[in-house]
Amino acid sequence: MKAKKRTALLGRVYLIICLIVALFPIYWMINTSFKSDSEIYAKVPTLIPHHPTGAAYSYLINNTNFLSSMKNSLIIAVSVSVFSILIAYPVAYTLSRLKFKGRRIFSKSVLFMYLLPTTVLYIPLYMLVSKMHLTNTIWGLIVIYPTFTLPYVAWILIPHIAAVPKELEEAAKVDGCSRIGTMYKIVFPLALPGIISTTIFTFAMCWGEYMYALVNLTSSQVQTFPLVISGLIYGDMPPWNQLMAGGVLAGIPIIVIYMLASSGLVGGATDGGVKG
Repeated sequence: MKAKKRTALLGRVYLIICLIVALFPIYWMINTSFKSDSEIYAKVPTLIPHHPTGAAYSYLINNTNFLSSMKNSLIIAVSVSVFSILIAYPVAYTLSRLKFKGRRIFSKSVLFMYLLPTTVLYIPLYMLVSKMHLTNTIWGLIVIYPTFTLPYVAWILIPHIAAVPKELEEAAKVDGCSRIGTMYKIVFPLALPGIISTTIFTFAMCWGEYMYALVNLTSSQVQTFPLVISGLIYGDMPPWNQLMAGGVLAGIPIIVIYMLASSGLVGGATDGGVKG
C-alpha cells in the first residue's frame, strides 16, 4: 500500500514538473509583456515585473494596425477551416468507406500532398494568385492555404470516420436513408469530436502562418498579425515587451476556441450502439 502511495506521489510530482516546464515559456511571455525596456535588458532577469506597465499593449493597439491585422487573420483562418472541412470530409469518407479502383493510389496521393514541403510551392502558388489578380489581398491567402490544409484534414479525418461502426450505416440504409444521408446524418455527428479537433488545428495552422503571408502581402491594410509582429523588430535591441504583448493577444482567440469547443471534444458516442 505504501509503495502504491509512493508511486502515485512520484507520478504527481513528475506531472507538476512537466506542467511547470510546459507553462513557464507562456508565463515568461506574459511577464515580459508587462516590463519596461530597462527592466528587460537588465543584467539580472526578474521573474515578476518590478514596475508593471501596459505600455506595450497600448503601443500595439494605438500605434500599429495590429487589431485590423488580427481581423484579417481571423477572416482567413475561419474561411479556410470551413472550406477545408466541407471539401475534405467527403474525400475522407470516400477513402474510408467506399471500395473503388485506384483507392489505394488516391489515398497515398493525399498522404504525399500532406507530406510535401510547403516551401517548394511558394513560386508556383504566387504565380497562380498573380494570374488570378489576387496578389496583396486576403483572398489570395484563402486560395493558397487550402493547398496544405486540405490534405491534412482529409488524412486526419480518415481514421475518425473509419471508427464509426458500419452497422449503423447499414441500419440507416435499411430504413431508407441514402448514401449522402448516412454520410451527413449518421457518420458526421458521430465523427464530430474528430472533426472539431481537426478544424481547430487547421485554424491554428492558418492563424499563425507567416511565410506565405510574407510573400503575398505587402500593404499594411491587408497584413496578418505575424507580419505586424515581425515588423516591430528593428535595430539591435528588439522591443521584447511589444513582441510578447503581440504573442499574448494573438493567443487569446486560440484559447477561446479551445474553451468553446471543449464540450464537443468528447468521444464514445457510438459506445453501446452496436451489440458485441
